[in-house]
Amino acid sequence: MTFILFTVAGTTYAIASQNVLHIEMVEHVTPVPNAPPSVEGVVFSRGQVVPVINLRARFGFDRKGLDLRTRLLVVEHEGRRVGLLVDDAREFVTMTANVIHPPNEAVGSTSGNYLDGVAMLGDRIVLVLNIREVVETTPTAVA
Repeated sequence: MTFILFTVAGTTYAIASQNVLHIEMVEHVTPVPNAPPSVEGVVFSRGQVVPVINLRARFGFDRKGLDLRTRLLVVEHEGRRVGLLVDDAREFVTMTANVIHPPNEAVGSTSGNYLDGVAMLGDRIVLVLNIREVVETTPTAVA
């Protein structure tokens, strides 16, 4: 299976490429009043207004300003499009199921249900995201 690797706060994450519609640079996100803390706002992407989840905020890290490396991964789950704001996304890899291990109970319980597994790619630990949990736990008020 092919995955897109991206970083958030120095950690490498993976998301199945089949869930990603496209990746784009981010110049501006329009804030939305009374949005949940992890919702950065909205962007206009390929003819649609798309809510943007800041994964730094969602995962409990400090926010940082947008820069030339910041990317928006536009994903779709059950007909709902959402942009995931990440620090960097430039790598595609193929991983077989046997290199992805279930997260340890201690890790899984502290990181919510966001993780499908943990993989080793060379000397890197890669956390494999469960896109359903990331998207479905987002309030739909701005969508």
